[in-house]
Amino acid sequence: MDVRHPVGFGPLWLIWRALASSDLFEAIVLFVAFGSLMALAWVRLDAPDVALAEASIGAGLTGALLFAARHPALVRGGRQ
Repeated sequence: MDVRHPVGFGPLWLIWRALASSDLFEAIVLFVAFGSLMALAWVRLDAPDVALAEASIGAGLTGALLFAARHPALVRGGRQ
């Protein structure tokens, strides 16, 4: 990947920001954005099967699980 291109430099910047973030919600959002940008990188590398897996598992499922762990009251229907 070419680091002059946003898809090349973007994942590095996003993961650095996610790891350096002190706010948990911001870190989760950056992690989901990282997974989405990695899916675009796999598409550019002509690997659509890996891109689909990255988008569905890396950004989608893992992001949903992290949000559910962050807000457990939302998963239980608002009751504590």
